[in-house]
Amino acid sequence: MKAVITLAAVALAFAAPAFAQTSTTLQELTTKGMVMTAGGMDIPVTYKPDGTFTAMDGQVTGKWRIEGEKLCTSSNFSPEEECVAYPTGKKSGDSFEVTGAAGTATIKIN
Repeated sequence: MKAVITLAAVALAFAAPAFAQTSTTLQELTTKGMVMTAGGMDIPVTYKPDGTFTAMDGQVTGKWRIEGEKLCTSSNFSPEEECVAYPTGKKSGDSFEVTGAAGTATIKIN
């Protein structure tokens, strides 16, 4: 189970939003949440306006911030912050892939 949680925490490093454009991908993601698919697992992630997020029924908690077109995250399982670029122009219901230090994950915006 710890390996699954660790995998999910590493995958959350992909969970990284930009506020320069009208309703950017990252605004959609951080207001509506997402489901990340990594390592064969679907991981729902919920973002709060205070810059925190939760995943895996609260087992993973962390902080998020937007830097340009990158979402930067750190969590209780992956304390070192990682910033990952997200594609522009995505909205609720869209799926796409992002790549970070741990590999590639599929993201679906709720």
